[in-house]
Parts: sequence; C-alpha cells; structure tokens
Amino acid sequence: MAIRQIVKEGDPVLTKKCRPVEKFDARLAQLLDDMAETLHLANGVGLAAPQVGILRRAVIVDVGEGVIELINPKIIAFSGEQESLEGCLSCPGEWGITRRPDYVKVKAQDRNGNEFTVDGRELLAKAFCHELDHLDGIIYKQKAIRMLTPKEIEELG
Repeated sequence: MAIRQIVKEGDPVLTKKCRPVEKFDARLAQLLDDMAETLHLANGVGLAAPQVGILRRAVIVDVGEGVIELINPKIIAFSGEQESLEGCLSCPGEWGITRRPDYVKVKAQDRNGNEFTVDGRELLAKAFCHELDHLDGIIYKQKAIRMLTPKEIEELG
C-alpha cells in the first residue's frame, strides 16, 4: 500500500466527470488499498478516486465502522433531510453547512465486480452523497448553504 497525494481545490481533475470502472483487477485493488491508507492518515471519512487524481467511479467511506468500497455507485433511494457541518480533504481548513438526505441507499459493485446495495443514515448518508458528488465533478462548497467564516472555524477548535 502507498499514500497518495490528495488533490486540492483548483486542480481541474476535481471538476471532471469520472468514467465507469470496467476492469476489476489488481490495479483497482491497489488503488482502493492506497485510498484507504491515505484516508486514514488524513483522518477523513471518505475519499473519491478523483481526489487522488484518478478519473474513475470509485470511492471509499469509513465513518468508524470499517471501510466501505463503492465502485460505479449510484444513489437509488433517499429520504429525509439533515443540515450539518461539512468539510473536504480537498479543501483543507474550510467548512460549510450543507443540506443532504438523512437516508440514502446506494447500489454499487465491490472490488471483484459483484453488485450490492448499502444503506446509510446521518453521517454515512452525508458521506455517500459527498463522495458520489466528487465522481460528477462537484465539490461540497457548490452545495453549501453557507461557508463558515475564519472566526467561526477558529471557534470550532
């Protein structure tokens, strides 16, 4: 495994739509393993392939219950609403308030190409939405109700 460089806002790779994953091979497995190691080192809850410079539809999420790998994911159901604080590893030091579904169901493939569905509520639902947005070139700041001021961020500690 290896730590990958996290692409920062302003890099054009973050504004592009990703292509579907078609090959479920050792190279994909290596990417997913590297992304998990990178995510944990950065103390994040999710990471999308474009955030490490790869324009493929692959994300990982870990809200403290273990890594969930989503290849070619699609949100197939959602409900409710949550308004909460959100940040991004590609936008360090910035925080905003977003409105996201409180529940989502995602259909995806695993690293071997097998289809599955997974449900997420609260933080997991928010993380799924956030990471899947990256696959379509969207950064959370584009969906933020408002961004926090430097003073508000300082008060968060």
